[in-house]
Amino acid sequence: MSELPQSLVLCTCPDTDTARKLADQLVGQRLAACVNIVPGLESVYEWQGKVERDAEVLLIIKTRQDHYARVEETIQQHHPYELPEILRVSLDGGLQDYLHWIDNALE
Repeated sequence: MSELPQSLVLCTCPDTDTARKLADQLVGQRLAACVNIVPGLESVYEWQGKVERDAEVLLIIKTRQDHYARVEETIQQHHPYELPEILRVSLDGGLQDYLHWIDNALE
């Protein structure tokens, strides 16, 4: 494992433009080493007592756990949803060279 623990952060967006803007901000501020933008999701969820169905775009954000609070803050500041999906998944392994690359890409 690398010196600092890494995380994946998952975040859904309403469209590709929003996803690209968030990805550019996170990578540009060196809060994320890489952000994958995955189009074509369909989300089904309950919101305010009603079942909703929406097309969304998923962000898969590679970062370190010590950057998570700033990643979350950045997403909340720039996301159009009242309650954005922001989930952190701690990584307990992976290709060592890739994990080191994540460390080196971040401030």
